[in-house]
Amino acid sequence: MKRSSIQAALAVVFPALALGGCYIVPVGPEAMVKLNALLEQAQSGNPPTPPAKPNPAPSAAPAPAVAPAPTIPTALQARLYPVNEIATENGMVAGTVTNMMNGKGRLQLSYRGELLTGEATRVVGDERKGVASAWGPNGSFMSCEYQMSSPLRGAGTCNFSDGGRYTVHVGN
Repeated sequence: MKRSSIQAALAVVFPALALGGCYIVPVGPEAMVKLNALLEQAQSGNPPTPPAKPNPAPSAAPAPAVAPAPTIPTALQARLYPVNEIATENGMVAGTVTNMMNGKGRLQLSYRGELLTGEATRVVGDERKGVASAWGPNGSFMSCEYQMSSPLRGAGTCNFSDGGRYTVHVGN
């Protein structure tokens, strides 16, 4: 085989072998939240369970009346509506809550130009009730109490460090 043919073959094969395990997949912010949660699950030693295989034979059983709750992390919109005068100065506040579907969640919102991040946790003994806290790098913080009517919908109240009080609605 000629030397130039070998060099050409290596020029084609080497990059393919070197990059064989790399993939670039464009994803949106919601997909990134789910991807990060799945990566955390895998690193903690709790790999996600594979979806059940569909039954090839059609079933005569009726469909369930209630759709099953999702088992993968789900990003939800949170809307906070002012309750007192201090909160009215800021108006409505919007943020996101990622329900990890394990009794915990992550939250993020912008309040008076500061990004507050935190977590939500369900109360032991009452899986519908929970508390949430968030903090910003300039010292602002908030605390909330809420109740979920489903894994994807809930409501409650939030208090901010500046005295602002809000009613919060969670869900799409």
